[in-house]
Amino acid sequence: MEDSLKEKVKSVFGKNADKYVTSDIHAKGDDLPLLAEWLQLEKESSVLDIATGGGHVSRALAPHAGTVVSTDLTEAMLENTAKHLKEDFGNILYVIADAEGLPFLPESFDAAVCRIAPHHFPHPEKFIRETARVLKPGGKFILIDNIAPEENELALFMNTTEKLRDASHARCLSKNEWRQLLQENDLKEIQSLDRKKTFQYPTWVRRTAESEEQIQRVEKHLLGAGAAAQEYFQIDVQNGEVQSFVIDEWMVMAKK
Repeated sequence: MEDSLKEKVKSVFGKNADKYVTSDIHAKGDDLPLLAEWLQLEKESSVLDIATGGGHVSRALAPHAGTVVSTDLTEAMLENTAKHLKEDFGNILYVIADAEGLPFLPESFDAAVCRIAPHHFPHPEKFIRETARVLKPGGKFILIDNIAPEENELALFMNTTEKLRDASHARCLSKNEWRQLLQENDLKEIQSLDRKKTFQYPTWVRRTAESEEQIQRVEKHLLGAGAAAQEYFQIDVQNGEVQSFVIDEWMVMAKK
């Protein structure tokens, strides 16, 4: 199951690599300018960008760091990202890497960031353990991801929506689940930020959906939401068609 999901991640992201470079939700998030502000990097700092996708974290931090190591499981995605960044930044290195088995020695990095990717990881506990391992003592880690509500029914609705639209989706965790994993790996939370994120449905669903039938299944699921889910996710329906909905995103910084 784990191997098949990771192969699906490679397939989905390899085919849609350029969409993630240009996607507004990934490229223009309010969180990107906060990365350097929160991390307060030194000129010689080494930073690990885990599951870089379209390279937005690497782009944001390269001007503030000595070296950024930009990693991704999907070779085609990483090649595409490097193509977009190489001309502007000479201090970014590109390494094919699994977030759950990072190919780096212990205590290699001053900081690590993983943004809008962990919901694709089959074993988030391995990812957090590996991140803690490669951080230097005192190193900082920023995690940014879509999170599930604490209520089980709402969490199930959210994760079902994501899985119907994207076969490479594993699971969005809740804040409490992430906090437990950080604590178990001696990563102390020092700062966090909650925000609501609006998905424009037509653009969002077509980023990874592979057929019109799949798009219809996702829309049917959203249209069938119960009252609690309709209210929580602010599902906007006009003329019988889903226009947008809203999810929670969490940004947290922890220190080793």
